[in-house]
Amino acid sequence: GVVAVAVAATLREKDLAYILEDCGARLLVTHAEFAASHSLISDKVRQIVCDDEGSAEDSVSYDALSNSYQPAADDFAYMLYSSGSTGKPKGVPHWHESLLLPCDLVGKTLLGITGDDVIFSTSKFPFTYGLINSLAFPLYFGATAVLHPGKPDPIAILEIIGRREPSIFFSIPTIYAQIILSSADPELKLPMRLCCSAGEALPAALLEEWRQVTGMEILDGIGSTEMSYHFISNIPGQAVAGSAGRLVPGYQARLVDDNGNNVPEGSEGHLLVRGATRSPCYWNLPEESAESMLPDGFFRTGDIFVERNGFYFHRGRSDDMIKVGALWVSPVEVEDALRSHPAVGDCAVAAVPAGTLASPGAFVVLKPGTEQTPALAQELRLHILARLPDYMCPVSFRFVEELARTSTGKLQRFRLRQKDMH
Repeated sequence: GVVAVAVAATLREKDLAYILEDCGARLLVTHAEFAASHSLISDKVRQIVCDDEGSAEDSVSYDALSNSYQPAADDFAYMLYSSGSTGKPKGVPHWHESLLLPCDLVGKTLLGITGDDVIFSTSKFPFTYGLINSLAFPLYFGATAVLHPGKPDPIAILEIIGRREPSIFFSIPTIYAQIILSSADPELKLPMRLCCSAGEALPAALLEEWRQVTGMEILDGIGSTEMSYHFISNIPGQAVAGSAGRLVPGYQARLVDDNGNNVPEGSEGHLLVRGATRSPCYWNLPEESAESMLPDGFFRTGDIFVERNGFYFHRGRSDDMIKVGALWVSPVEVEDALRSHPAVGDCAVAAVPAGTLASPGAFVVLKPGTEQTPALAQELRLHILARLPDYMCPVSFRFVEELARTSTGKLQRFRLRQKDMH
């Protein structure tokens, strides 16, 4: 009957201390490798320290576990802290059904998961994508989970795939791109029947390149900590490049303008979504809850989308959109165009100062062996102009070694903006 809060073992101690204080934790279950650094943890929080074999102390009466707790409908089962792009993490509590419903709505209906599947997710338990993939799905369907405690290094991931032969692989666009770049072979023979992606928009060029290298599609989808799991997703055999897919049955969505009015089909709008897995609130944050958790049951996602023929295309975060004159520029559209150039390994577009105004600026990670030259920057500019209106073309092209991302792989555009100013 307690509420479980999953947090990353790699959290800085002050961030862990903040979360423990914020959620009112009474018990911390940790590993011996990390316990020694917990000097900031309050004495009010009891600790159980485990080693690789389990708990170092046997303090549980197993007889007491024979009568399982029967939760009420409004009992919280677990809480995750959203990584966010800025500021302190926000606690997102969920009821018990938020673990079960994604198994039926996505796992069974869309992905056809069975007890014969072996599931490997590079995202870990502290993130809702990893929690459902690696905990809820395997337990619900009787499938096998492959858990990797290390960083999602592409070489290590390929070694695990070769050794464990997962039938379903869940990851993020960055990892798929790194796997392609790390492979010396023009073709990769992989054992999976399904490859799924979330965390950020999957570029159309990356999907096509993965198809060429592996012969498989990637099923892109979008979910959030607040909605427990995917509410929009592609389905096997029908993946549309550049699209997050269609609404998952059981969910409703609206695209609205700044005043909350529905926008016409084909127009950009703020995505609102409604479904039974929505969290009722942010923990201890009534003002933020009122802003995002709307009274009619919709959740304001903070994403800009376009809907065409039932498919949803991500255009960026609401606070990432760049206004040039009276026109809005979607960073995602510019990034998709940039990635279609053969020299570009990865890229991001963010607002950069252009006199007293803001304009799109491109930050480009080149493929190995590509030389950074002014001529290449001009070539990239012409590449964009051949595909997009001139107001969407970046005013600057900056070559970087890597892009600022969160631990879940999401771009941190505000860090790119800061980098350009200093």
